[in-house]
Amino acid sequence: QVQLVESGGGVVQPGGSLRLSCAASENIFSIDRMGWYRQAPGKERQLVARILGDTSTTYADSVKGRFTISRDNAKNTVYLQMNSLKPEDTAIYYCNGEQFASGHEYWGQGTQVTVSS
Repeated sequence: QVQLVESGGGVVQPGGSLRLSCAASENIFSIDRMGWYRQAPGKERQLVARILGDTSTTYADSVKGRFTISRDNAKNTVYLQMNSLKPEDTAIYYCNGEQFASGHEYWGQGTQVTVSS
């Protein structure tokens, strides 16, 4: 059972930046695809970005050009660099990991990001 722990959330002004981290309890070589999702109050959880292997990335249209997902296998950590933040980016951000062979999927507990002046 892989455990994922997010950190780095907080309150930031519009136009600011944050970097979220997701630390895995075991070697992330075992996790095929990792991603970040977010859920705003009253809305469904939606994909923000995900990374397959080391370099194949996908982004939601709303964050393209502003957010960057990356993974550091040596540190068993996935990052989400968020720049030019907007109030509509306010949400709880969740880390996700998928193992294709087993079909297992893992979620972190979430970290709150609030963009407000």
